[in-house]
Amino acid sequence: MAATQALLCNNCYPYSLAAATKPYNSKPSISHHYQLYKNKENCKAWPLTKPLFLDQKTGSKLKNLFVCHAARRKPTISNATVSSEKGNGYNVGKVLQIILWVLEGVYILWLFLLPYAPGDPVWAISKDTVNSLIGLSLNFFFILPLMNSVGIHLVDAPVLHPVSEGLFNFVIGWTFMFAPLLFTDCKRDRYQGSLDVLWGLQMFLTNTFLIPYMAIRLNEADSESTLKKRSQLGTVMTNGAPIVGLIGGFACLISAFWAFYGRMDSNFGSIPDRLEFLFSYLGSERLAYAFIWDICLYIIFQPWLIGENLQNIQKSKANVVNFLRFVPVVGLVAYLLWLKLDEEP
Repeated sequence: MAATQALLCNNCYPYSLAAATKPYNSKPSISHHYQLYKNKENCKAWPLTKPLFLDQKTGSKLKNLFVCHAARRKPTISNATVSSEKGNGYNVGKVLQIILWVLEGVYILWLFLLPYAPGDPVWAISKDTVNSLIGLSLNFFFILPLMNSVGIHLVDAPVLHPVSEGLFNFVIGWTFMFAPLLFTDCKRDRYQGSLDVLWGLQMFLTNTFLIPYMAIRLNEADSESTLKKRSQLGTVMTNGAPIVGLIGGFACLISAFWAFYGRMDSNFGSIPDRLEFLFSYLGSERLAYAFIWDICLYIIFQPWLIGENLQNIQKSKANVVNFLRFVPVVGLVAYLLWLKLDEEP
């Protein structure tokens, strides 16, 4: 029977394999057949007190064992571990995608179609709700009321309750600031549609279109894909990000102030009266009720998007933005103010 194959050492090679391929011959010693060409000091033959291998044919015994004293290699991360971690991340992404698509369905059904939420569904919307929506749109960012207040009456601003105006413009101001964030998102290439159209629709229907984007951006990245070149609108919004942040942040601040102190010369009551109106408004108008959903979702999406795009921030401000991203509105203003403008991320 051929002798058992020699034990190979990565630090001591190549060996002559003659002894491993021929029947054992007792005349020449086994050390004669195993010649070490490098790292000789790390590989030494040690005698054994007991036989290690027994040749059944001749009864001869191999009494020398080659032992390697070379230092062990440093452990490396196995491919299995990397694959496991990648698989776990993939599974988490798929779960999040499912949650987001389910949320989109609930959002549309509950806020637009079903009659169970406060106010009227879209298929049974009242004339008063339509008139209120038109009036709120005309008072976008309080431009007309402010113009009227300084004597400019090109168009008279509709007189609406300041709480409803404040809530509307607060959400619109926050939505306005999402434009540069979307146009600098590191995963925007996974969305195959137009970001211009997406953001334009988001300005009118808010999370109806932002939720699907958040789900689609979790798709697996194409290994050969590259970030799409920004559109003209995207370039303007990105280069003017600090201005967008100041306008949007100021609009949100004025909205909160206007809700409690706007139109004090009219009969809209004191702060307690306005708080009472706010709760009544949320419980009776579908539009106001939907705005609360939007605010809650923005509170989730803002830190999520900013956290995955901190590489776009000036290095000296990255830690500050990372902390402020959890503060509604303020975190997004900070992102836009300290966005790097010298390169296209």
